This record gives sequence, C-alpha cells and structure tokens, in this order.
Amino acid sequence: MSGDLPEYYFRVRENGAAVFRVDTENRQRRIEMDQIAVVNIKNGEVKPQGDRKLSDYDVDTIRTWMDERRALLAQRDMDDIHRAVDYLNLTTQWVQSKASEEQLEDITDGLLLAMHDLRSVLVRKKADRLIKGKN
Repeated sequence: MSGDLPEYYFRVRENGAAVFRVDTENRQRRIEMDQIAVVNIKNGEVKPQGDRKLSDYDVDTIRTWMDERRALLAQRDMDDIHRAVDYLNLTTQWVQSKASEEQLEDITDGLLLAMHDLRSVLVRKKADRLIKGKN
C-alpha cells in the first residue's frame, strides 16, 4: 500500500492548501500525515508549520503543486465561462419557447442588468485590446 501513496498530501483550502507529508513507514504500518506547511496560491506564500524547516525538496514539491493548481483553476475558470455562454443560449431558447409571463416577470430585470453590465465590460475590454493592437 505504501508504494501507492504520494509523499505529500495537499488539503485544498479556499486560497491554497495545508501540506502534509505522508508516512507509512512506522511500526504500526498506519498512514500518518504530518502537516508541514500552509500555502497561499494567490500570493505565493509558503508558511512552514510550527518550528519546522522545509527542505529544498519540500519547497520544490510545494511550488510545483502551486503551479499545477493555478493552471487547473485557470482551466476551470475558462470552462465555467464557456458553460456560461451555453447557459445564455439555453436561457434564450427557454425565454423564447417555454417561459411563462410570471417567470419572465421574475427574471427579466435581473438578467437585463447582468447582461448590460457584462456587455459594457466586454466592449470596454475589446476597445482596450484594439487600441493596444494599433500601438
């Protein structure tokens, strides 16, 4: 079993993770997880737990995980946006073909404001990109 487990376990938290070293090489042959650090992927901070001193290998492993985690979260963000486009299309179809007057009354103002806000930001960002492209 010990060959199947990774050396480190990352318990994901809101802005990063708690990092544990996994140990199965003990007398009871139990899985022990020793917390060695807390990481914040937003600011890149790695805080050793207690008085612990992290090895270069620990830090390299943690930094690799942080890079992979950032990439995964960025990919998920893009997936969410692509799903939002699909939801907008499905919402349009629902409004056109299935929505009752009461349902439309309930959602119209909120959707119009959200779409207006989104459109304003998208147009501004597009204009900024076009201006940068000309320079």
